[in-house]
Amino acid sequence: MFSFEKLDYPLIQAPMAGGPNTAEMVSTVVNSGAVGSYGFAYAKADTIKRDLNAANRLVEANNSGAINANFFVFNEVEMPAAGQIDNAVSCLCELTGDTDIDIPQSPYYPDLNQQLEPVWACRPDILSFHFGIPDTAILEKARALDIAVGITATSVTEARQIEQAGASFIVAQGIEAGGHRGIFNAEASDDLLPAFSLLKSLSDITSLPLVAAGGIMTSTQIREALALGASAVQLGTVFLTTSESGASPAHKDYLLNKTERHTEITHGFSGRPARGISNRFIKAMTDKAVLPFPIQNSLTGKMRTRAVSRNDGEFQSLWAGQNFAGCRDETIAELLARLFD
Repeated sequence: MFSFEKLDYPLIQAPMAGGPNTAEMVSTVVNSGAVGSYGFAYAKADTIKRDLNAANRLVEANNSGAINANFFVFNEVEMPAAGQIDNAVSCLCELTGDTDIDIPQSPYYPDLNQQLEPVWACRPDILSFHFGIPDTAILEKARALDIAVGITATSVTEARQIEQAGASFIVAQGIEAGGHRGIFNAEASDDLLPAFSLLKSLSDITSLPLVAAGGIMTSTQIREALALGASAVQLGTVFLTTSESGASPAHKDYLLNKTERHTEITHGFSGRPARGISNRFIKAMTDKAVLPFPIQNSLTGKMRTRAVSRNDGEFQSLWAGQNFAGCRDETIAELLARLFD
């Protein structure tokens, strides 16, 4: 069974769906003695199998690292009324000048049990979840196969539920984190706790290992998190500009060269709160009609794909943590040497 004590570096390279987590990135992190992660949010079973096998082929024998397969826990959702759909589509047409927008059709999200079939076969060291706690049967199967389970918490209440469910560790996600907020119920009140404040609160109420996540970019921040009781840290944004990253060229460019911009939390791309670099789309979508998650994500899919093909960062989801100005153009080896000097 996985344990943080076995790692050479107490670090999880964050799961980032949509392309950044390449097999080269994941395996390089694992071979370095840390946790390399795949974000399999919307991925189909054949893609998951392919990616896990690709990383396994690149992982060297006798390393101290671990592979993490991460999944979203989707809640049931229904298509809203026709008027709300029309408003959301009209917003996108007006913003992009494009009328080729597909209305999503049910099912709106993948079946988690089907996604997990290749996981049970490939047996990564860690299985982690975002947005909630999966069914008990899934947790029991992971334990039976000696796969550690980590689940994201943004509050004390969520952490208590995770501990009661029998997870192996908790990822304490602060409000500074890039990408999707891991809050279980996006419609509920959000405590908006910074990473270290959340870490301190969780240290008082759980004996589970804690992983600090959210805006961590430097060796000083890592040492502070460990001093506060974290077993490890989870970093995502800082890995996006490494040479092993599969992030789009525009995404890397904005991270490295648009440091005068700030980040914002938006519902516009997916229907759920997520932090990214402020761009034309995020600003234009303020107070505009948005469909529920993940229907909105499907609705904006073509727009985002076209933006990537045009190298247009103004209509891409440029997920990034608050401190993204600390990103550098470097290899993972150089990054780890810098973080753990």
